[in-house]
Amino acid sequence: MHISAALTQALNAVPADQPVLIAGPTASGKSALALQIAAAQGGVIVNADASQVYDCWRVITARPSAAEERQAPHALYGHVGARDPYSTGHWLREVTALLATGQRPIIVGGTGLYFAALTQGLAEIPATPPDIRTRGDGIALADLLATLDPETASRIDINNRARVQRAWEVQQSTGRSMAAWQDDTGPPVLPLSQCHPIAFDVDKNWLNARIAQRFDLMLEQGALAEVAAHRDSYDPALPAHRAIGVPELMAHLAGEITLAQAKEATIIATRRYAKRQRTWIRNKMADWHRVSLN
Repeated sequence: MHISAALTQALNAVPADQPVLIAGPTASGKSALALQIAAAQGGVIVNADASQVYDCWRVITARPSAAEERQAPHALYGHVGARDPYSTGHWLREVTALLATGQRPIIVGGTGLYFAALTQGLAEIPATPPDIRTRGDGIALADLLATLDPETASRIDINNRARVQRAWEVQQSTGRSMAAWQDDTGPPVLPLSQCHPIAFDVDKNWLNARIAQRFDLMLEQGALAEVAAHRDSYDPALPAHRAIGVPELMAHLAGEITLAQAKEATIIATRRYAKRQRTWIRNKMADWHRVSLN
């Protein structure tokens, strides 16, 4: 289905009196639908993308532009410093507070863990001591993964270092596995039965083409200058500085690779990330309303 027709169909199916969730892979057009819903029905657009919370990036993470933000109220975009700790728990507490205001949320993004925490509940795991996190930073991904119990490993993206290290940190600091903590999870803040959940189901080739086009647009909009402005403070250990495109453009600025190579590496990394997102949606959002795009 053509993208405009698919989005119109999705918009027409949205009840005006319920919170809306919009999940989908990167570059699939989720924010466009969120803006259409806000324009037609009202509501505040709430970020559910882990990279877009940071104040250091707008262009490179495809955060809504200033013009788009003027079209409707937006929340939880660009409000966290690069060196400030921020987790799924932080995000969930902020969304819970927003829900308490009575505003109708249109929650949009590609971070599956945020949506899972919101609609299924989140275990109250104690914060990781800094010394354990530092120790984990120095351990190879394969070695971190080797220490995890099979149940925990089956529940996380084992190719995502941040998720694997977080599970390792929980096990090291609490003596319990991540899976054990998750099994003690309390009730969800927003069950699926109380909202209208939408998941984008996109064709791989269609999305891959959009990813390449979007990075070209990012470069035109100043992504390289945006990254260069943070070159002196760059720390690859920071989650904020691991946003796709940042390490690649930093390597180009350091003279390690050409801009063409940085572009190719970013597109490949984005496509791999999108593949993981599509897998998550297919496996964990089977009961959401589908929007098919190709």
